[in-house]
Amino acid sequence: MKSVTNLTTESSSENISNENNLVEIKNLSAGYAGVAVIRGVNLQVGKGEVVALLGPNGAGKTTTLLTTSGLLKALEGSVTVLGEQSNFGAPHKTARLGLAHVPEDRSLFFGLTVQENLRLGLRGKRSEQNAGYEAALDLLPALRPLMNRRAGLLSGGEQQMLAMARALVSNPKVLLVDEMSLGLAPIIVERLLPIVRDIANETGAGVLIVEQHVHLALEVADRAYVMSHGEIVLDGSADELIERQDLLEASYLGGEIDEETS
Repeated sequence: MKSVTNLTTESSSENISNENNLVEIKNLSAGYAGVAVIRGVNLQVGKGEVVALLGPNGAGKTTTLLTTSGLLKALEGSVTVLGEQSNFGAPHKTARLGLAHVPEDRSLFFGLTVQENLRLGLRGKRSEQNAGYEAALDLLPALRPLMNRRAGLLSGGEQQMLAMARALVSNPKVLLVDEMSLGLAPIIVERLLPIVRDIANETGAGVLIVEQHVHLALEVADRAYVMSHGEIVLDGSADELIERQDLLEASYLGGEIDEETS
C-alpha cells in the first residue's frame, strides 16, 4: 500500500472533530466480483464542508462514491453516514439517513418535465417537501422558467442543474456529486461548480465531489484527497494542494511523491 502524503501539520483526516463528521470512511476496500478496486481508503466530510476527491481516470473515485451511498458493498472497512453504519447494498436506507447522490450519468427521466423530475426526489412530510423544493430552486433559479420543458430537451448544463436540484429537494445533509462537468464546456463548468460551494454554505450539508477539472474543484473545496491506483496518495487543504503543483502532477502521472519535499 502506498503511503499517504498529508500537506497539513496534522492529517486533514484529523482536522475535523468527530462530532462534526457527517461521513467517515475507514480502511475501505471495495470493488467488483470480489476484486478490490479501492484499498485502505480513509476519508472524512464535515458539516458545511466541500471535499474534492481527485485523481486520474480509473483511480477509484466513482467506486468510492458508490460504496459510500450504499450502491456497492464493501469488501473491508466501514462507512459511517450521519452516525450510522452504511447499509451496503441498500442505498434506499442510506438515502433515508439524509444522503443524496448525483451520479455521473445524471440519471434523469428525459421524457418527463423538469417539474416531474424534481418531484421524484421529494420525500418526507408535505411541509418538508415544499421547503426542499423551493430551497433547491433558490439555489438553481435558472430552472424556474424551464419547469414544463422535458428533460431531454435541456442543454447539458441545464440537465446537470436539474440532476443537482432533484438531489437537493430531499433536503440532504450529505451530497455526493460525481463528475458534474462531464460533457460540459469549460465555461459552463466555471458557472456550475461554485453552486457546490453555495450549497454547503447555505444548507450546512457536507459535499463530496469527484471532479476532473482539478483547479476549478480546488477553488470551491475546503479540502481534497487525491487517489491513484485505488488508494489515497495525497491529502490536504485546497490551498495547500494549489500551491503544490509538483505533488499534484506526480500523483496524476503515477510518479512517486517525495514526502521530504512536502
